[in-house]
Amino acid sequence: MTYTIEKVTTLIGARRYGDRDANIGFILTDSRSLCFPEETLFFALKTGRNDGHNYIPELYRRGVRNFVVTEVPKGYASDYPEANFLKVVNTLEALQRLAERHRDEFDIPIVGITGSNGKTMVKEWLYQLLSPQMYVTRSPRSYNSQIGVPLSVWLMNEQTKVGVFEAGISEPGEMLALRDIIQPTIAVLTNIGEAHQKNFSSKLQKCEEKMVLFHDAQTVVYDADDPLVEEGLKHVDSKLPNGDSQERLGWSMKDKKAPMYIKSIEKKESATTITYIYKGGEENKYSIPFIDEASIKNSIICAIVALRIGVSADDLDERMQKLEAIAMRLEVKEGQHGCTLINDSYNSDINSLDIALDFMNRRPDHKGRRRTLILSDIQQSGEDPRELYAEVSNLARKRGVVKFIGIGPEISAQADEIQIAEKFFFKGVEQFIHSEVFHSLRDEVILLKGARNYGFDQISELLVEKVHETTLEVNLSAVVANLNYYRSFMKPETKLVCMIKADAYGAGAVEIAKTLQDHRVDYLAVAVADEGATLRRNGITSNIMIMNPEMTAFKTMFDYDLEPEVYSFRLLEALIKAAEKEGITDYPVHIKLDTGMHRLGFDPEKDMDKLIDRLKHQNAIIPRSVFSHFVGSDEDKFDDFSAHQFALFDAGSKKLQTAFDHKILRHIDNSAGIEHFPDRQLDMCRLGLGLYGIDPRTNETINNVSTLKTTILQMRHVPAGDTVGYSRKGVIDHDSVIAAIPIGYADGLNRHLGNRHCYCLVNGKKAEYVGNICMDVAMIDVTGIDCKEGDSVEIFGDHLPVTVLSNVLDTIPYEVLTGISNRVKRVYFQD
Repeated sequence: MTYTIEKVTTLIGARRYGDRDANIGFILTDSRSLCFPEETLFFALKTGRNDGHNYIPELYRRGVRNFVVTEVPKGYASDYPEANFLKVVNTLEALQRLAERHRDEFDIPIVGITGSNGKTMVKEWLYQLLSPQMYVTRSPRSYNSQIGVPLSVWLMNEQTKVGVFEAGISEPGEMLALRDIIQPTIAVLTNIGEAHQKNFSSKLQKCEEKMVLFHDAQTVVYDADDPLVEEGLKHVDSKLPNGDSQERLGWSMKDKKAPMYIKSIEKKESATTITYIYKGGEENKYSIPFIDEASIKNSIICAIVALRIGVSADDLDERMQKLEAIAMRLEVKEGQHGCTLINDSYNSDINSLDIALDFMNRRPDHKGRRRTLILSDIQQSGEDPRELYAEVSNLARKRGVVKFIGIGPEISAQADEIQIAEKFFFKGVEQFIHSEVFHSLRDEVILLKGARNYGFDQISELLVEKVHETTLEVNLSAVVANLNYYRSFMKPETKLVCMIKADAYGAGAVEIAKTLQDHRVDYLAVAVADEGATLRRNGITSNIMIMNPEMTAFKTMFDYDLEPEVYSFRLLEALIKAAEKEGITDYPVHIKLDTGMHRLGFDPEKDMDKLIDRLKHQNAIIPRSVFSHFVGSDEDKFDDFSAHQFALFDAGSKKLQTAFDHKILRHIDNSAGIEHFPDRQLDMCRLGLGLYGIDPRTNETINNVSTLKTTILQMRHVPAGDTVGYSRKGVIDHDSVIAAIPIGYADGLNRHLGNRHCYCLVNGKKAEYVGNICMDVAMIDVTGIDCKEGDSVEIFGDHLPVTVLSNVLDTIPYEVLTGISNRVKRVYFQD
């Protein structure tokens, strides 16, 4: 579905500069995701950290000709002779208005989903329930923000028969714009939880804000047993324009007169049967292949919406039994034979395919490996197969795919539509994994994208490099969330250094660096030159600071453009001499001042004159920044000393700046200081532990990044009086069930956690370490826990904070995180 540039100009109320004819089929807000420049309209959004106007020259060179701006470039007629510039007051509001006008073109059921949790699961399950009989357009992944919602709504086209969109808010006032864009005919509230609570005065206020989505909706779906929701409905009733005419479909396990009365919920070993009465009609039931409470409640919401749209009770039951778990993540794993595997084998549709291809395309690959797409049939009702797979082909080619492997009868039948030279097709997974094509996969970046019912998990299992059963899962989305959390405390102009030394605090420096580079951090910092060189060899082009430079590594720093800190005159002289020998001039360095840590650094009171004199009488190096370390910014009791430190730094750094004409960046705030000392953020801040999800001032988790997991190898009954482990330290005082897990002190599990000093989690239950922890194995007490061999064990992570372990060990989280051995495989994923 396309619009002429004239039509777009009218819809968003813009003033047009340029007179080129154009048809707009794609909208773009992130220059890194460009795919179809000829039909793209770029919205130059301004945020606290960035300005889209800066990317206009680059996008124009890449073929984009249509831009929505607040400022038309000077000399646009000569510099951009083929471009159209649509000038507006606010580009974000223009984006939202365009999506709103696009929404007006559709007189179809539109489902808007809000709530603290469960939005994405409800959306994805509704897609599974509705798509067999109608073409469904839904939000890609979690596109539920002020930018994500308009991008989602824009995806509706002539084939769309129903739209399903998420609406997420984090503060008051945000829902109004999302409501106007989505204009739901059916509004859904999943629940009200703790997420983003700090921005609201009460849960009731948050509930009312979310219920703004209800305005103008014909039907609303909610939990009638939740007193907070009922109270919220009373408060917003007076604001609803259609008042009594609005259909209220509350579900209840208590009220038999409720529109959706849940008569019974029967849990079995791996499935749940829900018996219900909808709108006072006949008693019906459906079964889902899940037994957890969240899935049960989300399924009830989905059942109400599906029945309201017209799915029969029989079809609902049949489709509910086939619901697939929603794994809202892109996993990055090392594969066999030099391959990297990006696993997104959870659903297969055109929009999620585009996102996955974009993710693959934006990741730097230092080895220059080919990009391969393995794709199943796309089960998208209502679209012409030829057009669908022609679009798939176009997307894949634009995203750099050079090898295409199609699996399924439908995609095989459309082989001619795939315009990629190296292409292969198979009727099913078994045929593929027994083929020469599968066994010849070598040195490729492979995107695995398929509906779960095609059994792509078999492909993933065979392609992934076989590893130790203990893994460290690293949530890249959590890294980004933590990055943005700290950025929210900073002035837009303040730069940020992200610390990824010690292999990114154990999380894996290369993958963390790729993610941070993608989100345009200003500097990365590592400990030694070899760490920086590894990043460069893996495609990292960001500025890299070396915090502990070794004199034997100057050549490595010069070769890989690594910027060392300088903390002593001895190091300064050696660096100048090495740079002069290489014929290098104005090499950037970072001057470290010792204001009280007494570890490394120049004395800001005694050394500045000598330091400045030496720097002024050479041209080999040039100070890029000057910095120091707070000793105790994480504790209020050190605030007076921190003030003393800052005064020393302020005087010394200003003296250095006065001696030079160029800008020298000043930085002293670390993770704790960013929030605690906002007036001391200066030109740049350094983000360390906070990036990895731990608030250094409270020791609480922000967004957990790393989860250390293992599995139960063996279980045995041990009678009272026996012992477990070396030296007979694990005395059993009652008949017990003891499990062995494949993790030990060689993996980074500290021996002091043993002998019941700490615990891990088995199926959510605490299991104490019994006896001494061995080199490769530990034993845990699983008495009374429902578990079996092969079950997962969480050492620390989402449900067991790493601070629990560090507190037991009387140490800091850094030590636990950085102590995880390199033999523990890192698995990366992105929500």
